[in-house]
Order: sequence, then C-alpha cells, then structure tokens
Amino acid sequence: MQQQQSRQPGLVEGSLPVFVFPTELLFYADEQASHKQVLTLYNPYEFALKFKVLCTAPNKYAVVDATGAVKPQCCVDIVIRHRDVRACHYGVIDKFRLQVSEQSQRKALGRKEVMATLLPSATQEQPQVRPQEEERRMKEQLADRVFFEQTAFQTESRTASGGPSLLTVLLGLVCMAALMLPTLGEQESTVPVYLHLSVNKKLVAAYVLGLLTMVILRT
Repeated sequence: MQQQQSRQPGLVEGSLPVFVFPTELLFYADEQASHKQVLTLYNPYEFALKFKVLCTAPNKYAVVDATGAVKPQCCVDIVIRHRDVRACHYGVIDKFRLQVSEQSQRKALGRKEVMATLLPSATQEQPQVRPQEEERRMKEQLADRVFFEQTAFQTESRTASGGPSLLTVLLGLVCMAALMLPTLGEQESTVPVYLHLSVNKKLVAAYVLGLLTMVILRT
C-alpha cells in the first residue's frame, strides 16, 4: 500500500503508458461479423484504473461500456460496433481515444489512440500511405477538440435505433398474458377452463418472455 501511494504522486498527466490490443480496427462492409470489434485494455499496474472511450465520429459507432474500471493486473474487453456501413465511409480513418486515470483523480494519466477504418472487402488491400501534407491535415482534423465522449452519443444511438420491433413487443405481451392465466386444475376461477394452461406451457411462456426481455434491452 505504501509502495502504491509513493508511486502515484510521481505520475505526470498523460505520461502513463496505456496497453490496448489491437492498435487498429478494420471493418469490412461485406463481412457482417467484422462490424463488431473488441478492444482489450490491459492494466499491468499495482493500482486500479478507470477508463473513458472518446471518438472522432460518434454517430458511426456504438460502444458497450464506454466508461469503466480495470482492476490491478487485469484486463477488460470493450465492444465496438460500426453502425453506419455505407460506401461513402470507405477508406475514412476515424479514431478512438482511450483515456485512463487513477480512480480517485480526474486528470488523464495516460491515453492511447486506435485508428478505425471501413473497407469494402477483406480481400481489398488497404489504401496506400497518404502524402505528408495530407497526413498532416488529417492530424489537425483529429485534434483533441474533435473527440467526443462515447457515453453521450451512445444514448443517441439507442434512441435512433427505433427500439424493439412490433412483433417482439406483441410476443412479449402474449407471454405475459399466458402467465397471468390460471393454471390447469385450479377450481376457483371465473376464467373458462379452455383458457387454463398447464405448468409446462407456462414454463415455456416464461422462458420465451425472458429471451424477449434480453432482446428488448439490447436494442
């Protein structure tokens, strides 16, 4: 504990190395599976870290758990989904920034940037390196001021998704109604006998309702 306290005051803002894998994300338009990528953040240190994910194009991505904490000598997976796979975005380089800080402080002890690119196909070669002038212009455009907090646009993405489908909601209502009906064998009930359900049917309705609930929460 004394060693941890003696080390942390010496940390300068932005000087702490951040370990993230992979260092580049490639999304392929013709591969649905590639639209979901996982970043792994490692914490090799003796103290816990909290992290925050920022992005230069927040309306194009959805990030699960954009903020959180990593225990000492542990790692955490951050799921990133590309939500806007269109031809106009092919070859465009976006950036994610992972900022880490000590849990009791606000200042960012370290940061790591990960590039994200959408390509038409996995068989297509990546674009050649741009000239120095264009590269410099790109770096200027990707300055600190164009990074946005992931937590802010994640809420927007959920709102824009439109929520669960009508069929999902209707199935959920049917399952709930089935669970509210009397069980087969009950005598004191005003509900007609043909509406009494067996225990097995109610168990199936409860199982389906649980699956639908998970689907609704994820949309």
